[in-house]
Amino acid sequence: MKKNWKNMLQRKRILDLLPKNRKPIEERISATNFDRKFHWQLGKEYFDGTRKQGYGGYKYDGRWAPVAKFLTNEYKLNNNSRVLELGCAKGFLLTELSNELPGVELWGLDISQYALNSITITENMHLVQGNFESLPFSSNYFDLVISINSIHNILTINETIRAISEIRRVARNSVISVAAYRTEEEKKFLNNWAVVATTYLHENEWIKIFKLSGYQGDYDWFQPWNI
Repeated sequence: MKKNWKNMLQRKRILDLLPKNRKPIEERISATNFDRKFHWQLGKEYFDGTRKQGYGGYKYDGRWAPVAKFLTNEYKLNNNSRVLELGCAKGFLLTELSNELPGVELWGLDISQYALNSITITENMHLVQGNFESLPFSSNYFDLVISINSIHNILTINETIRAISEIRRVARNSVISVAAYRTEEEKKFLNNWAVVATTYLHENEWIKIFKLSGYQGDYDWFQPWNI
């Protein structure tokens, strides 16, 4: 009997811990070509420009503290643990993990040098600019690898499979959230909202990707109409 891969995985609703805010989808839809050119640069305008250009100002408001506490408890992290966040952006979750566990060894990887330059680095924090496809770490190095709403960005399908395979290689435990839809209406919403998402898929297609990657960690769905 073939195993149902979905039954081997666990959905951890980490995104439910974040505050729910209305998404100004109308602004994204009305973006001009001038605005759109900033999406793929992933620089100042993308993080701290207008909603049409990206985040519309990515500032910290305390929302990641409950997530850090959940991850610490759920994955039994302690001051001797090693944790990697892929797509760490400005390091808000890393900072909260450092507050939660001052001795934990933290690594953050992001493709945006602008975002990395915005992080207030603590003594136990290490930052790497790079992509997800070839992680510069030995196998099983990390007690936990986290990637929240990043894997679906920029990467092609094959690159996504390689990235998730790399997570499996370097992590003892992992949790990732990816953009997933169930209906054509939800797909259209993602198309308009997730401006640098190149690999957003139907929930069932993601399960197939997890299987192809050999991924047996935890997951959540990024569905911005719900958050």
